Amino acid sequence: METIFTKILKGEIPSIFLHKDELCFSILDINPVNKGHLLIITTEAYPTLESCPEAVLSHMMVLAKKADKVLREKLGCDATNVIINNGKESGQEVPHLHLHIIPRYKGDGKTLHLVKETYSDGEIADYGKKLEF
Repeated sequence: METIFTKILKGEIPSIFLHKDELCFSILDINPVNKGHLLIITTEAYPTLESCPEAVLSHMMVLAKKADKVLREKLGCDATNVIINNGKESGQEVPHLHLHIIPRYKGDGKTLHLVKETYSDGEIADYGKKLEF
């Protein structure tokens, strides 16, 4: 499946590459939450976590750890958000697995808050039984 990311990887769309290997590549996001916001993208166009081999997912997390270190050292950020939108309903805009790493700063005014729900009496235990893995 061809995506905007496969076009970037082939050089059909310009981008700023930060890393490239046989499993993943990393680029700067062109619409950053904060400057330095980067993406780690699977070389193969896996649409979601479920379709991606575990070795590739593990490699993505190794790269995420390295990227986090670089963002903290080079940009002086205080923290990072590490986010995967996994499926259209989660906000995934490109059906090609990618990880956002967003540099965050104390007082940057950016929020990524989700509206929270509460469980009724006994409901949390029911969910716990249902979701064991």
